[in-house]
Amino acid sequence: GMSDISEQEIQEITRRVLNQVLGASTQQPASNPQAPGGNPRPQAAGSTAKKLVVIGSDHGGFDMKEALKPEIGNLGYEVLDVGAHSKDAVDYPDFAHEVASLVGGDRAWRGIMIDGAGIGSCIVANKVPGVRAGMAYDYSSAVNSREHNDTNVLTLGAGLIGLNLAKQIVQVWLSTDYAGGRHQRRIDKILAVEAKYLKSS
Repeated sequence: GMSDISEQEIQEITRRVLNQVLGASTQQPASNPQAPGGNPRPQAAGSTAKKLVVIGSDHGGFDMKEALKPEIGNLGYEVLDVGAHSKDAVDYPDFAHEVASLVGGDRAWRGIMIDGAGIGSCIVANKVPGVRAGMAYDYSSAVNSREHNDTNVLTLGAGLIGLNLAKQIVQVWLSTDYAGGRHQRRIDKILAVEAKYLKSS
């Protein structure tokens, strides 16, 4: 039934990421258009399927990413790790973009990206249409980014917060609902700004 569809989607994403990692020297983004099928619905799979959380980091966030993956899994989510896959020096925009594009393209429910300060990755992620990224550094900022801003990408600074706090932030961010109400008018204005600049392309 429905869960089979999402399982296929997850496998397809995993295969695509593996192909990118294994064939990193021969990158051909043009050969893989963003929306192959006519399936614009983000959560077509319904509540039976596990929601997919994509996670990424640069070398500075690698240890924290590795430690957070089982935590996210234990909360009942499917986890897709897009790298980095070691502590070798890499550039955070590459991984932030990968996380954000999966979320913005409705291939993942939420995304989490970890670099040294959480700021650079937040900037990158917010360049991707459909993404509202927020950096959280404590419990309150995590709650606020969900309740008020309906964020779908969370960025963390591994150099700024410890692992225990990071775990708390991730847990509350994944479980906090968007409050709607008066905040929706502001979200609509965010979307209007985004739409204004999308028109020019």
